[in-house]
Amino acid sequence: MFAENRLPNHWGLTLAARLLFTSLFFLSGVTHFTNVPYYVALMPEMVPYPVFLIYVSGAVELAGAAMILFNWHPRLGGWLLVAFLLPVTFVVHGYELLTQNDPTLWASQQAHFLKGFALMGAALLITQLGVTHRSAIEPG
Repeated sequence: MFAENRLPNHWGLTLAARLLFTSLFFLSGVTHFTNVPYYVALMPEMVPYPVFLIYVSGAVELAGAAMILFNWHPRLGGWLLVAFLLPVTFVVHGYELLTQNDPTLWASQQAHFLKGFALMGAALLITQLGVTHRSAIEPG
């Protein structure tokens, strides 16, 4: 039944997708360590221990991206990225979206907020499906 509905496996496309998806997290994760003042300025003042949280979030971001890219426990890597994206999307970009008066900056924060939702959706798919190049309709 499933044999005739199987999609062809494209390992190269799967690898390219993992590279494209994780590239954002690698760049951002590295800059969590190389440009701490930038991230401190993004965080609302009410957030305690901002520098510590920046380092922890950078480490979580890099670990999750590496797990997905190298297909080593990619579902756990997806959960790590969800754990990173959820507070960042709401606490940083959501707060800025609610408090921003400048229309241009508001539009920028709206884009970041929506991007966070889209990336969470992709990471949640990875938590359920993994990143192998098997057909999505294949059982098991």
